[in-house]
Amino acid sequence: MDTRNSIFISGAAAGIGRATTLLFLEAGWQVGAYDRDTDGLAKLANDVAESARERLITGVLDVTENTSWQDALADFAQHNDGKLNLLFNNAGILYSGAFEAISLEAQQRMIEVNVQGVLAGCYLARPYLEAAAVDGPNTARVINMSSASAIYGQPKLAIYSASKFAVRAITEALELEWADQGIKVMDVMPLFVKTAMVADMQGDSMRRLGVRLTPQMVAATVYRMAHYKGSRIHWYVGRQTKLMALASKLSPSWLVRLSNKWISR
Repeated sequence: MDTRNSIFISGAAAGIGRATTLLFLEAGWQVGAYDRDTDGLAKLANDVAESARERLITGVLDVTENTSWQDALADFAQHNDGKLNLLFNNAGILYSGAFEAISLEAQQRMIEVNVQGVLAGCYLARPYLEAAAVDGPNTARVINMSSASAIYGQPKLAIYSASKFAVRAITEALELEWADQGIKVMDVMPLFVKTAMVADMQGDSMRRLGVRLTPQMVAATVYRMAHYKGSRIHWYVGRQTKLMALASKLSPSWLVRLSNKWISR
């Protein structure tokens, strides 16, 4: 088995995780699809082409539990000579609305899943990534799911934005820290994606900008990132996101604030 083609995906049962699983299987990769949603995983496995099913490993993962991460990673790595070439920290949740209207427990849960889940994934997957890195350059990498909400804090998405800013910071720090160890670290930063996560979302920015991205578009970006050999860290998905990122870089802070105020009006 070619362990240079192994990817572990958290939150794989639906949305972006599901689309990424199907794309990488189609491309011939060994895919570990892990999630808390066992029914969703069963449906995913059912929808996979017969010829690819032997390359799909599924299992339960609660990203907020360290032991769950340890068990899931060990389970997948045993199919790949103890190595992992690509960790896709995809799992995440979103609660939207006015800050005071969202329960404190729900806001803390976002930090637990979106930040602590990424932290645990990176920390506990590192030995498997390090084992893959000895096979040569560009054989071990991490892709974290950030968001366009990490460009500037979004009203009615305050803690979601904060969680994605944290993911961005983890990505930037580990990209520097792990470079000498042969582990490439990047993040993907889409705007609103047509998934169940935004179905009931409350936010004026979504109504103004629309939902123009599909899970397949994000998955295609992740696939490009899996083969990328350059130095780019943040990958913006879609024209709107790229324009927002460019404007944030080129505009003074007061203008960035003003434009975000207008978008979320």
